[in-house]
Amino acid sequence: MARVKGGIKARRRHNRVLAVTKGQFGARKNSIRRATEARLHALWYAYRDRRNRRRDLRRLWIVRINAAARLNGITYSKLTSNLKSANIRLDRKVLADLAVRDASAFSAVVSAASA
Repeated sequence: MARVKGGIKARRRHNRVLAVTKGQFGARKNSIRRATEARLHALWYAYRDRRNRRRDLRRLWIVRINAAARLNGITYSKLTSNLKSANIRLDRKVLADLAVRDASAFSAVVSAASA
């Protein structure tokens, strides 16, 4: 009985890993052992940072809304409370976009929430 050699399959598997780690530095791009580690870390960082990006964007939106609200003589927390009681359902992303791009529309939203 002849022994089974995994040459072609192993080479294909290695080439797939090396294709993913193409832009890495040093041995991480051409040594299969280091490239496998680099790929696992890169995938984990990507997974983690997709969640962190959402957190960062939410914080940015809140800062922008608060700055625009203070220009209109109200704080962020009071604005959100007033929006909720006035049943104006705008999310932070839309409010931040209004605050940055259309200050007059944001002022109208603030006055509608305060009334």
